[in-house]
Amino acid sequence: MAVNLATIESVTKVYGTRALLDGVSLGVSEGDRIGVVGRNGDGKTTLIRMLAKLEEPDTGRITHSGGLRMAVLTQHDSLDPKATIRHEVIADRADHEWLGDARIRDIIQGLFGGLDLPGFPDGLDTVIGPLSGGERRRIALAKLLLGEPDLIVLDEPTNHLDVEGIAWLAQHLQNRRSALVCVTHDRWFLDQVCTRMWDVQQGEVREYEGGYSDYVFARAERSRIEATEEQKRQNLARKELAWLRRGAPARTAKPRYRIEAANALIADVPEPRDRSELMKFANARLGRTVFELEDVTVKAGDKLLLEHLTWNLGPGDRIGLLGVNGAGKTSLLRAMQAAYATQGDVQPASGVVKVGKTVRLAYLSQEIAELEPTTRVLQAVEQVRGRVDLGKGREMSAGQLCEQFGFGKDKQWTPVGDLSGGERRRLQLLRLLMDEPNVLFLDEPTNDLDIETLNQLEDLLDGWPGSMIVISHDRFFIERTTDTVQALLGDRRMRMLPNGVDEYLERRAAVVAAAVPAAAAIPVKAVGDTRAAKKELQRIERQIAKLDKEEAKLHGQMAEHAADFAKVAELDAQLRKVREEKEELELSWMELAEDFS
Repeated sequence: MAVNLATIESVTKVYGTRALLDGVSLGVSEGDRIGVVGRNGDGKTTLIRMLAKLEEPDTGRITHSGGLRMAVLTQHDSLDPKATIRHEVIADRADHEWLGDARIRDIIQGLFGGLDLPGFPDGLDTVIGPLSGGERRRIALAKLLLGEPDLIVLDEPTNHLDVEGIAWLAQHLQNRRSALVCVTHDRWFLDQVCTRMWDVQQGEVREYEGGYSDYVFARAERSRIEATEEQKRQNLARKELAWLRRGAPARTAKPRYRIEAANALIADVPEPRDRSELMKFANARLGRTVFELEDVTVKAGDKLLLEHLTWNLGPGDRIGLLGVNGAGKTSLLRAMQAAYATQGDVQPASGVVKVGKTVRLAYLSQEIAELEPTTRVLQAVEQVRGRVDLGKGREMSAGQLCEQFGFGKDKQWTPVGDLSGGERRRLQLLRLLMDEPNVLFLDEPTNDLDIETLNQLEDLLDGWPGSMIVISHDRFFIERTTDTVQALLGDRRMRMLPNGVDEYLERRAAVVAAAVPAAAAIPVKAVGDTRAAKKELQRIERQIAKLDKEEAKLHGQMAEHAADFAKVAELDAQLRKVREEKEELELSWMELAEDFS
């Protein structure tokens, strides 16, 4: 029988006049992997903070088992800004110690993309203070995972990780014995890692068995029982379930719910998109030319990102753009936007970007445009347009679209300055869609959005008749909203990937593996973060360990033959030889290790 680790008993938490949690009772046992979902502001973070005893409930109590070791990743870290990454993560272990530990190497490689921490100015010796919030969160996560807690509590752990980092983290957590409670909006991650779900809404927490797919099915079944026939047809949970069931097997991860019941529940739900119909609309709105790139070179400052790129974005194309950090995803979109904004006057470093005459581009960047803080939500949307045509005969007023995006009638009169980061992101999306674009560039659109809002955005995009490029680390969103995947693998080229995200991860693994043979011919000092260098370090460490044992053995023999001066002299000569050999190895090790610091 699994040991209970933490218990929440009849807990209530009130902010102002609103009860975020009302009489909630839950438990976490050994082996539990619990995903926490719900709308932003409904109490997910408050719940896990109380579970970790970082916040006190108004009523009820939280109990932990005796000697419970808990590790918590919160929205705000407690890292020392004056310390280096090495000090916080490695705890000032000697290089040969931590590099000889496969678990430590795996965590640093998985979260930072290399043992030399590419992207950090001084590698492990980078001072933490000047770093961004995203960089600090990766450091805090690495520090947490290096421990051996009984219970891990994570608040949005996938934020600021790329597709590869998220895939690594999912695998890592699957392989750990620690119990897990995790708040995240990453649905693919939830399905890979979690075996139970907590749904926080309107002061209650409903429990569901299984991962995200199972949760969607159970939620849809509950809605079906409670709703009228017409409401059933409009239920977003059923539409999302249809997507999960009809998608590729990799998307569903062999869901454990009753397949027959799921099929019956979605029997009358249409495909998410009618591609041929949308293509007709797109051609009517856009004509033949949207964006055409001919022999284009893209740079960021002096850094060459893409060269000799010839590629077309056609009418109705829905493209997911993946790539390693710094490969040029955002720079490519900006180059295309610049050509559009200047009617072709501003072009990339070389080559030509042609823009169709009927293109109306909307670009959602990672930065949130500031609005006058006193402006009301509805006013901010109506400043763009009063009504919007969403295609296929769908038309909505500004107020209706606000409600679709979670801004109810009361919330529509909230000043923009009082909105949370996620709410401002929603408002930014709303204003873009109200301008009736026929081309969308979405750069990390899922940032700060909860799952329910993501479902609503996906539903709107299903019937949106235009061309679209999406950059996102959210694998589920990429697969749900786009039809093809293009990738920038860091070699200044763009490739189409017929098998989508899975093929991207396979190709990235192949790129890393292909670097090893070439590295073997490079002088040790220039090897950097390569497998050849790691193997050499490991070989030296094994030799040093053998010499340590030999040294201890000689000391023992000298003590044993202390009265035999001739024998002691012989042993002392052997000891000096061992020490000299050890010193040479340690010097070689330190010279090689410089490439990793």
